[in-house]
Amino acid sequence: MTLVLGIESSCDETAAAVVEDGVRVRSNALHSQIDLHERFRGVVPEIASRSHTTRILPIVDAALEDAGVTPDELDAIAVTSRPGMIGCLLVGLAAAKTLSWLFDKPLVGVDHVQAHLHAAFMTDPDLPTPSVALVASGGHTALYQIDAPGDTRLLGRTIDDAAGEALDKGAALLGLPYPGGPSIEKAALDGNPKTVRLPRSTLSRDSLDFSFSGVKTALLYHLRGNGLERPMPDLDAGEVADLAASYQQAVIEALVKKLRRAAERIGARSLAIGGGVARNTLLRELITADPVLGALHRVFPPMDLCTDNGAMIAGLGTHLWHAEGPVDLTLDAVATARNRR
Repeated sequence: MTLVLGIESSCDETAAAVVEDGVRVRSNALHSQIDLHERFRGVVPEIASRSHTTRILPIVDAALEDAGVTPDELDAIAVTSRPGMIGCLLVGLAAAKTLSWLFDKPLVGVDHVQAHLHAAFMTDPDLPTPSVALVASGGHTALYQIDAPGDTRLLGRTIDDAAGEALDKGAALLGLPYPGGPSIEKAALDGNPKTVRLPRSTLSRDSLDFSFSGVKTALLYHLRGNGLERPMPDLDAGEVADLAASYQQAVIEALVKKLRRAAERIGARSLAIGGGVARNTLLRELITADPVLGALHRVFPPMDLCTDNGAMIAGLGTHLWHAEGPVDLTLDAVATARNRR
């Protein structure tokens, strides 16, 4: 039996988890900072990193206690080293390095986006490959081909806003609470998605990249006019619901269209989704209803493995430890993902 502690602090979630043999989640402790960032309608890096410093050790303690594991029983410690906000990453790295040195445990550095992809194997270890995978969140939107655990290839990514960021900005325009994704989804339940036809950017016939700046601008122009000559209208609840439904439909349909295009191009046998936007009910419904994607073996990880969490870090960390061995204490934080086409 292998027990790995995973530590995640790349953005505004302080998380730690213990995973057994790379797949069984023994604990998954998390502290969300939504209340801290709500009034800014976005994550403030300095506030986020300061919160991590006060929460990281209690969250690690909670993960170990929930798992019924002592530090001496751990086999390795995995930590997010990229991508993310540098100040936030450094807090998690400092904690992981200290624990690694204190308890003489191997240290493993994990790419946060790759961990979202690896959540598919934690959900279904027999995932048929090649698999097409979508990672969609507030900071990332990209398509990957997965050939094996830890073996992925970038197919396409956003050239501007991430899908979650676009949903946050759309919610702000409609006066909905932060975070915008869940608020848009909730408001859309009572709305008609055909009320306003908003653009679905495809960029070009063969492109697998995404662009969400246009749909955001289109919503702004719908509200204030093409020359922004009107003040923001005072929308009633029904109008907000209709616009939320129309906006959500445009963003999600763009994701599904590119996912289908990628699946056809690589001859995918399965598909997987990850990231905060992967929790969206409409996304899951449209994937299932799509004639191409619905015919594939589909892996929708549990909701707590979609958002940022320590379990996915421990899961991929277990694989990397066995496949590549540990890293030393010079491991540094890197803001960008290791993207390659």
